[in-house]
Amino acid sequence: MEKSVATPGDAKHAVQLRNVRKEFGSTIGVNDLTLDIRQGEFLTLLGPSGCGKSTLLGMIAGFITPTAGRIVVDGTDLTHVEPYKRDIGLVFQNYALFPHVNVFDNVAFGLKMRKLPKAEIEERTRRGIAMMKLEGLEKRRVRQLSGGQQQRVAVARAVVIQPKVLLLDEPLSALDKNLRAQMQVELSELHRSTGLTTIFVTHDQGEALSLSDRIVVMNKGEVQQVAAPIELYKTPANGFVASFIGEINALPDARYSVDGDTATLAIQGVGELKAPRRPEWSFANGTTVRSFLRPEQVVPVEFGSTGPNHFEGVVEAHIYQGAQTITRVMIEGIGLIQTRVNGADIIARQPVGERMVLRFEADDAILLPTGFV
Repeated sequence: MEKSVATPGDAKHAVQLRNVRKEFGSTIGVNDLTLDIRQGEFLTLLGPSGCGKSTLLGMIAGFITPTAGRIVVDGTDLTHVEPYKRDIGLVFQNYALFPHVNVFDNVAFGLKMRKLPKAEIEERTRRGIAMMKLEGLEKRRVRQLSGGQQQRVAVARAVVIQPKVLLLDEPLSALDKNLRAQMQVELSELHRSTGLTTIFVTHDQGEALSLSDRIVVMNKGEVQQVAAPIELYKTPANGFVASFIGEINALPDARYSVDGDTATLAIQGVGELKAPRRPEWSFANGTTVRSFLRPEQVVPVEFGSTGPNHFEGVVEAHIYQGAQTITRVMIEGIGLIQTRVNGADIIARQPVGERMVLRFEADDAILLPTGFV
């Protein structure tokens, strides 16, 4: 996990969290969290329900008071500053719009509260409405809008105040799949056009991977890893991150050894995996490791094929997904393994109940010491 030595007031960082902790009675919501969020980046807080991500966002917004620690925004300690004085834009999961007023007045609300000149309110509101593709809906009441339109209104309202930081608390969760995909594109375009430092909360891995400059993976109130999406996917810090980011196959414990440039993973009673040794695999011979393979690293091969990295099992299920099919194969001594192939031919070619041989392409396997899993 990245460690920063930046100090409060560093111009490179829009938000700095120092030893932030939140207790709810005997329950720890966020545990001694330190994090620097760079100016202009799109950072995602990702994790399962109850991991502390929304609690952390609430503390940055000012709606939740930390039990300990400091929250610094744009060089100013805001730990005990009221929410309305923080100059932070916030989009809630339920949008929190005013149903009795129209789109224009919803978007203009924050500007009016700041008592800006009428002409400036008019200009910035219309600019925000245009940015979020809401032209022609200015006089429409919120309850007359679709879910996607309401989401755009909420984002426009947060952006027009020109906040130092934009906070998005699961803003896409109420939308259907197609609309979510569309809004992901629009949020990405908004970030590029405005350069706003954005902190996005989600439990959806796909959203996090597609939108983020960096992702903070959280579990049980603690940060598990902070990294760019590709780094998280390819080199997770521990078993939780490996299992939470994308689909993955967790193999049984194996004994690691090296002979020249070849690494061998011996799974007791099952067989061996062999792969070119990688620099990050610095384990001593005899170390017990846990290995992980993505479905795309498991390849169906001709039945009867043998050798290192070949394992035979029984097809348990096919999950057709349109462009691809996920096939689940039970291998004795290893467990249920998933492979992902293009198209649907495999469904007829390898029916459920038949035996199948899989080749494990271990060159890009994720290896972790058992103590870190």
